Amino acid sequence: MTTCFKARLEQIAERLDNIGEAEVLQDVLAILDAPRLSLDFLCHLRLYAETLPRAEDCPLTPTQRHLHFLWDAFDKLPLSLIVPFAIPLRRLIAHRLFGACGSAFTAEENLRFNFGPLLRVGAGVFINRNVFLDTKGGVSLGDGVALAEDVRVFTHSHGEASHIERTYAPVVVGDYAKVYSGAVLLPGVTVGRQAIVAAGALVTHDVPENMVVAGRPATVLRERRSEGRHGEELEHIWLF
Repeated sequence: MTTCFKARLEQIAERLDNIGEAEVLQDVLAILDAPRLSLDFLCHLRLYAETLPRAEDCPLTPTQRHLHFLWDAFDKLPLSLIVPFAIPLRRLIAHRLFGACGSAFTAEENLRFNFGPLLRVGAGVFINRNVFLDTKGGVSLGDGVALAEDVRVFTHSHGEASHIERTYAPVVVGDYAKVYSGAVLLPGVTVGRQAIVAAGALVTHDVPENMVVAGRPATVLRERRSEGRHGEELEHIWLF
């Protein structure tokens, strides 16, 4: 990592513990070369998630609100495309915003979620571009999990007779499972340890451990060809 990147990350890290203060958020945005926003704007900002019914059960603190705003705002900036800077910055934010975040977390651009505290991420998790996690019902990703481009995870649904009626159910992705591009996981499903969800699959029921599923709706195709490897031996190593 270049000295320039390291210095900026250190400056931001020093400020994140006080990010609940609007002045500190303004300072961090300046370090990121973001357009200047007035303190009045920052003092009155609210996130889309805070307009949702679940916000009553999971109210955001000023610190969580500012961290989430910073997460989304960063992806609108040129610095978000510079990998040696962007990945470590997202880690700094995730460790403070998520319900849990293990080591070596890697997120590419445009990972979106609505309630960071309801997202739990293990060690060595990789999330590629344009992933949406509807965390209202809770999302847990185990160690070594990979979510490829354009994956969608949903944890809530609406009633057919009344759209106002909502139900919530958590989604769990087990250790060393992989969910490939464009797959959709529906509320309440568990993807078992070391399972693979094929590209474009629509997962409506639990996926057994170490199995490969595909299709819409997804069905079991076969056992994963792990060649006797398990856990870390599967070499789910992402970037750095």
